[in-house]
Formats: sequence, structure tokens, C-alpha cells
Amino acid sequence: IHQSSIYIYLSVCLSYIKTFYNKTWIDRYNEPIGDGTVTLLWSVTVSIFAIGGLVGALTVSFLIKALGRKGTLLANNALALIAALLLALGETAGSFEMLIIGRFIIGMDSGVSLSVLPMYLGEISPRQVRGSIGQFHAIFICLGVFIGQVLGLPEIFGQESRWNFLFGFLALPALLQLCVLPFLPESPRFLLMERRDEAGAEKAFQAFLGRSDVSRELEEVHAESRTQNTQRTASVLELFRKRSLRWQLITVIVVMSCYQLCGLNAIWYYTNGILQKAGFGLTLIPYITLSTGGIETLAAIISGLVIEKIGRRPLLIFGFSAMAVFFSLLTVFLHYQDRFSWMPYLSFTSILLLIASFCSGPGGVPFVLTGELFEQSYRPAAFMIAGTVNWLSNFAVGLLFPFIQEALQTFAFLLFVVVCAAGAVYLLVVLPETKNKTFMEISQSFSKINGIPDQTHEREMKDAKTSSRERPDLLRV
Repeated sequence: IHQSSIYIYLSVCLSYIKTFYNKTWIDRYNEPIGDGTVTLLWSVTVSIFAIGGLVGALTVSFLIKALGRKGTLLANNALALIAALLLALGETAGSFEMLIIGRFIIGMDSGVSLSVLPMYLGEISPRQVRGSIGQFHAIFICLGVFIGQVLGLPEIFGQESRWNFLFGFLALPALLQLCVLPFLPESPRFLLMERRDEAGAEKAFQAFLGRSDVSRELEEVHAESRTQNTQRTASVLELFRKRSLRWQLITVIVVMSCYQLCGLNAIWYYTNGILQKAGFGLTLIPYITLSTGGIETLAAIISGLVIEKIGRRPLLIFGFSAMAVFFSLLTVFLHYQDRFSWMPYLSFTSILLLIASFCSGPGGVPFVLTGELFEQSYRPAAFMIAGTVNWLSNFAVGLLFPFIQEALQTFAFLLFVVVCAAGAVYLLVVLPETKNKTFMEISQSFSKINGIPDQTHEREMKDAKTSSRERPDLLRV
């Protein structure tokens, strides 16, 4: 929740933070801050979040190797608490540096959790509900946006005298996780395949599944372990060199790039302006924009309910295709918005449909896919690469879109039409369906495109089954 809330908090507090920067500058140097300086400080404050996210993503492989999935998530809460203190107390201390450092640290926290949490959820989930449980990640991101919008209302924290308390809310989800997560088991796949703790893995499966007989789940993990070429955690370089994972890696890079470059973040540049042109008063706009957070959350919940019936591939293709259509319509509506008084209403409707399309698939499925497309030893490296692509793309959009928008005006969204359409076409051609499949079966479905004969995987699976018959001790409960 705190990852997504930070975006909304900044937009709510924009004018208040700039006023705080100017007041602090006057107190220090006895002169008003220049326009160029305040723009630079604000740009650094905004962009350093993505830099922190990149740093966090790059540390994931090392952290989970040392601390495990659960341990990393627990330790990561320390970053959220430190960031909340810095952001909440920056104004009291008269230090805009505290805000900038706090943004960097909460970015690191987000970079770690956006990789480790989907990995943990994917590894503890039975394959029949792996997608639905993975979508909880997206649901709570959307819920964080909505909570941020609610807390940013003038009646709550959206006032100049209270804006710093808004950032203090970031500590609450971290404190909640510190209270609850210690009572949950570690990932059983991590325990069995990386720590060789079969007893711990068995207890973890029993706790998660609520039954004592988990022999089938243990054997599935053992079978996957025997088909791996390496039992240790692979490096990023080894993943790039792995021929049988080549198109899985390309797919994750494409999907994560489209996740950020599809243009959803750029929508927020236009929402308030469109509502103003529609005739809504400035005091009413914060309440109307609650609908965007509500639509996000509702679409993510519906996606989580249907993902195991429809599948990952159709949701992604539909989401990106629908976004391409609605971006095209939004471009037309924005272009003629000054000529017709009713056109802003169509523009805002397009924005709501864009948000719903994004959250129906592209908003959450990419993280589910990253955990599904790779076997255990290569999964940490895959999430590190996915996280790196995600945060670099995020930084690029934040840095370049204002210049693109200034140059192309309302036609800037046509760039996102191209990105969304290209992503949909790629997924239609390359991505197989992964729902209700084991990790070995997913790997086998990429055999042809990777140039690996199916017989190889079939032989490995046969050997694994033969080995399990020869070693009945592996099936003990």
C-alpha cells in the first residue's frame, strides 16, 4: 500500500512542498528561491524515487540468498519506517534534504518488495490459484492509490498545516506486516530447493494448505529440483547465457517495459486539467478523482477473480489492446476538447476506461508471469532483471514525457498507442498460457521457440518420475 500511496501523496502536496522549499530557502539564505532552483529540487524529489527503486531491485538477489523471501520482506520494513520518519519530520526540521533522502529510501523499499513479494506469493501458492493469489499484489497497489486519494482530501491531510502527517501513514503498512508476517512460514520451495530443509518445507506446505498430506506438493518440488542443471542460485549473467530460458527472459523484459511505458503514469498529468475544462470547480475535483482509484481497485479485484478461468495471456492481450484503443480515442477527444463543451466528459470517460484496461491485466499479471516463467534457481536473477527494466522505464517516462508532451501536445499519447499495440502483438505471437501448469510444464511450453527439442524435457520429466519411484523416501509425509 505504501508503495503506491507515495505517488498520490506527492501530487496532493505539490504546492505545499514547493512552498516549504521556498520558506526553507529564505530561512537559510535570506532570499527567495529561484524558479530554476525550485524546479530542480522538485525534479530531484520526484525522480529519486525511481533511482531508489532501481537500487532496491539490484539488491534483491543478494538479500533473498542471505535472508530468504520472508526474511527479506521483514527486513525491508525497516526502510519504510525510516523513510516515513524522514518524510514526516522534514518540515519540522526545516530540511528539504530529508524529503529527498526519504523518497530515495522508500524507493529502495519499493524496489525490493516489488520483486520479493510476487516471488514469495508465487512460490507458496498451489498452481490452481497461483494467478489469483499473485493478483493480490496488484489489488493492494490499486488500493494504496485509492487510500492515498482519500487521505489527501482537504478534510483529512490535504491541507498546508497537515501535509507532512500524510507521509507518516507510510509507516502503518510496514508496522502491520511486522506484526503479521513473523507468524507465516517461509517459502517451502526456498526451504526445500535452496536450504535443503525438507522438514521445514513440509511444515510450511502443511501450514499454507491446511492439511497434513503434502506428499504430492513435495514430490512436485523434488521433480523440478532434479530437472535443474544447477542447485545453486544462478547469476544474472548465467540467466542471459541460458539458451532454454532465452524467450522467457525476452518476454519478461518486453512485458515489464510495456508495464511502465504504456502511459498510465502520464494520465495523471491530464486528469485535473480535463476536469477543470469540463467545468468542475477546483474544490470538487479531488472528490471526482476518487473514481479513478475506485475503478483501479475494482478492475484489479475482477481480474483476480477471473485470472484462473480466463488465463494470463488473454488478460494481458486484452488489456494492452484496449489501452491502445482508448489512448487513440483520448487523443481525438483532447484534440477537439476546446471546440465542444461536452468533449471533456468523453476525455474523462476514456481515462477511466484506460485505467480499468490497465488494471484488468497489465497492472498485475507481469509480476505473476515473472515468477512463473523461470525455475527456482533462476527466479531471483529474473526478478532482478525485471525490476531493473521496470525502474529504468519508470524513470524514463518521468524524465521524458513532459518534453514529449510539450512538443507533441495532445498527440503525445499516440506513442503509447504504439507501445500498447506492439506489446499485445508480441504476447499474441510468443507467450503461451501458463495457468494451472507446473513450472516444468511452463518451461516445456517454450521448448520450440527456444530451439530446445521437446524430447529433452520429456526425458527429464521421465527421469524425474523414475527417480521418484526408485526413492520412495521422497514421498514421505
